[in-house]
Amino acid sequence: MAVVLFSYSHADEDLRDRLEKNLTMLKRQGVIDTFHDRRIAAGSEVDSSISAELERADVILLLVSTDFLASAYCYDIEMKRAMERHERGEARVIPVILRPCEWKEAPFGKLMATPSDGKPITSFPDLDDAFLQVTQAIRQAVTGASVSPPSARADTQSVVRPPSGPRSSNLRLPRAFSDADKDRFRDDAFEYIAKYFENSLGELAERNAGIDVNFRRIDANQFTATAYKDGRKESWCRIFSQHGMMGNGIAFSANENIGTGGFNESLSINADAEGIYLNPLGMGMRATSGRLTFEGAAELYWELFIDNLRR
Repeated sequence: MAVVLFSYSHADEDLRDRLEKNLTMLKRQGVIDTFHDRRIAAGSEVDSSISAELERADVILLLVSTDFLASAYCYDIEMKRAMERHERGEARVIPVILRPCEWKEAPFGKLMATPSDGKPITSFPDLDDAFLQVTQAIRQAVTGASVSPPSARADTQSVVRPPSGPRSSNLRLPRAFSDADKDRFRDDAFEYIAKYFENSLGELAERNAGIDVNFRRIDANQFTATAYKDGRKESWCRIFSQHGMMGNGIAFSANENIGTGGFNESLSINADAEGIYLNPLGMGMRATSGRLTFEGAAELYWELFIDNLRR
């Protein structure tokens, strides 16, 4: 059984939990056992326990985000030692890209990352698709990797570890998200959608003759996008954040003549025990997942916008 260690920032604990849940079949089949710092037994010395597990691990997952790169412990201690063992052929290091960041500039930037092409997990329209890719990459690495014999591993007998016998994998407790968490999520999602539209409009004009575009940022909470074909306005939209009595979300309006609060589609900010997500109201009459990431939300609104140009 291969030992898989998670190196991660506590800011990404929700994503780590979801990844571990996706590794359930590998655990049930006896292919892997997993370790992260939440498994350290009460009364044990944290640093020495983590160090021992770093020496014991066959596969080390670097759960990469801006918080991971900013963490002195993750970057300077865990990642450095993981790369040393990887380069000596003692362990396999797999970067798992959680969120957009400059990970390719790090020492592990030369390694094959997962999901495919290093696409961040949070950029997938459906997170389940992202975690499936990661799970399959880990399965391939583990079943194809040779495990060092016990004599070649560091002596960890002096470290107090949790019992290795049977235990439940159902250890996650519900997490409550505050209004502040949801507001930050909404603001981050709006900024992502705004940048997505600005970049997509530029590319649209570059690739298609006769198309002119305009992206206009009205203020911190709203922007408009316009597309012209041979000088004639063919598509327009206003995307804006919703606050207070209007609810908590991000709305899409394709009609310049309706009031400032009117919209054709809306994404509400919802949360459950696994995280915060965007949920479409369904007014756009498009079949889509009820749990959208930033990219999934941006693509939904882009499809609504570009439809008029395709007619």
